[in-house]
Amino acid sequence: MLYSRLWKNHFPALLGLLMLAITPLQANGEGAPRVLVQTSLGDMVLELNHKQAPVSAANFLRYVDEGFYDGTIFHRVIGNFMIQGGGYDTSYRRKSTHVEIRSEANNGLKNLRGSIAMARTGNPHSATAQFFINVVDNSFLDHTAPTARGWGYTVFGRVVEGLEVMEQIRKVPTGSGGPFGRDVPQTMVKINSIKRVVVGAK
Repeated sequence: MLYSRLWKNHFPALLGLLMLAITPLQANGEGAPRVLVQTSLGDMVLELNHKQAPVSAANFLRYVDEGFYDGTIFHRVIGNFMIQGGGYDTSYRRKSTHVEIRSEANNGLKNLRGSIAMARTGNPHSATAQFFINVVDNSFLDHTAPTARGWGYTVFGRVVEGLEVMEQIRKVPTGSGGPFGRDVPQTMVKINSIKRVVVGAK
């Protein structure tokens, strides 16, 4: 009887503690794949959300495993917006890609500072290999409706290490370069390689 009364009185508090213990694991994406992005300005580690963005995460990892991103560049940098790369080599030649993937922008993930999202054309379902990292909160890129204007951009991961490298890239002077009239780093920012990281490995 006493046990039942104690359990009844303290169960809500115990449940609250249990939820606090579980929530950080969910927020950190326990078991989520990670990749190491080695750039000419330093390294970043990205954690991919394979649960809420399974198509986009798998698509990105396919290109990673193929070595597609090795030797590409961040070709578009807007300091108060985002940094974009993964589509052009150091000669500004656009790389051939696999077929386009469907948008997952309605997955509940937000275009917050440090999040990684798929770049695309005006067609919501046109993403291939190019990606961008939001360097500030860009809520206007979030999904609001399944319409041309409302689809938004698919977030599929976040920077978990190396935010200082993201900050360095966003601050590089930009201008014209290759086929682009503006927003091109005047000192090329290379993606030397992107490789999978084995979580917990020493």
